[in-house]
Amino acid sequence: MAFLREDTQTTAIAPGNSGPAGVSATAPAPAGPRRRTRSKWPARGELALLLGPALIVFIAFVLLPVALAAYYGFFSWSGYGPATDFIGLRNYVTILTDPDFHQALSHNAFIVVMSLVVQGPIAIGVALLLNRKLRFQSLIRVLIFVPYVISEVVVGLGWSLMLQSNGAVNDLLDKVGLGALATDWLSNPSIAIWTLLVIITWKYVGFAVILFLAGLQGIPEEITEAATIDGASYWQIQRHIVLPLMGPTVRIWAFLSIIGSLQLFDLVWIIWGQYVASTAGTSTMATYMVANGRNAGSYGYGSAVAVVIFLISLIVALVYQRFVLRRDTAGAITGGNI
Repeated sequence: MAFLREDTQTTAIAPGNSGPAGVSATAPAPAGPRRRTRSKWPARGELALLLGPALIVFIAFVLLPVALAAYYGFFSWSGYGPATDFIGLRNYVTILTDPDFHQALSHNAFIVVMSLVVQGPIAIGVALLLNRKLRFQSLIRVLIFVPYVISEVVVGLGWSLMLQSNGAVNDLLDKVGLGALATDWLSNPSIAIWTLLVIITWKYVGFAVILFLAGLQGIPEEITEAATIDGASYWQIQRHIVLPLMGPTVRIWAFLSIIGSLQLFDLVWIIWGQYVASTAGTSTMATYMVANGRNAGSYGYGSAVAVVIFLISLIVALVYQRFVLRRDTAGAITGGNI
């Protein structure tokens, strides 16, 4: 059979030869569409096996809750029994005209901007410092990352105890002779939002440092060594070589920080509580949703607030993806050519 197959191929390459009996002298016909379709089934089965579980989880825990929230947002529903009191867009009109929601939205916008302005430079500076050879370098990295892995409940309770009027912070200020600076860090509306920003920075700057360190270690040493040989100083190398190459990492961190700031809930709720959060000037869209939805017994209104938060986050994510992350996903270094 092996000799017969070899003869058949040889005869097909040389046109005009008449092969042995039963063997055609023409090239074999290409596989038809039916055969190609059959060959795709194993690949399709592999895709279904790998993507199926993740797709089911995504539909069950992401798309379905969003669809249910959008549905209940059109009803005045207390959470008991079926939703029958259809009110159309009234919940959404109330949300968009409520001054408390506007205030919560402005707090989220403030946290988004200030998180980028404060955490970004601090994290880049610490990452550049830790990227050099230092004593106890590994220990310092662990200590910086520790606040990020501590539970939000523990962080909230600890800071709320230290920042009380008779807490450890004011007591420390008194002992070092700065008692005039002691104040009510949590209840003063002109200071509370800055207190929240300090706590958020302490909690999440470690994650940014670790992310930037990973980006720094991905930069080839040959590039900085070549710049050093050419006479570039340390700061010139950081400014013109290292920071531009860290661009994709910084943009990914900024995206995660923006989305996290828009959905901020746990620390505010634990430290300030459901009522103090709005009077102290630290309420967010998520705390507004829980306070005016679940705690007020108006699940239809809370569902509508959830839909508004989802749409705001989705729009921000799509705009960021379109105008900022597009060059990274398209291949900024290779220009899209592999």
